[in-house]
Amino acid sequence: MVGPKSPGANVCWCLSYRIPSKLNNELRGPDRGEYVAELCRGEPAPGVIAYDGDEPVGWAAVAPRSATSFARNRKIPHVDDLPVWSLWCIRVRPGHRKQGVSHALIAGAVDFARDHGAPAIEAYPLDNGDAKVDITMAYAGIRKNFERAGFSHAADTTSVLAGHPRVLMRLDLR
Repeated sequence: MVGPKSPGANVCWCLSYRIPSKLNNELRGPDRGEYVAELCRGEPAPGVIAYDGDEPVGWAAVAPRSATSFARNRKIPHVDDLPVWSLWCIRVRPGHRKQGVSHALIAGAVDFARDHGAPAIEAYPLDNGDAKVDITMAYAGIRKNFERAGFSHAADTTSVLAGHPRVLMRLDLR
């Protein structure tokens, strides 16, 4: 669910915001999947998975911001010094989209962060208005889905993804 279709691919595995860019560039092919498998054996888990029965249909990456590149990102501001968690990737398998899975993933990530003591959770979705979003770049989520989940606009960013500005959305958990 987390990795690309080809286990030998040199892309994502939801690592690009989780690990330093040098390590991200060095991990090639199956080494990326092995790195993620090790993360999955650790605590806390690297995210949450949505299921339809026994079938995994969605994934959301969530972790303490301090454990991500968002801790040092110059384009996405920090609004305070709280040890917030970041939710940065939502992926729903084809055939399961438009069925509320992304909403369940956001709710699951919020619960996961709260259960691990997070005072707040942030996301950095696209502010696309009513414009279509390239499905490849929709991993960041869209603003209206976070608003529906109770997140509020906390700050504008200078980050742009797929031609759309990203905004900092936040939900206080305490």
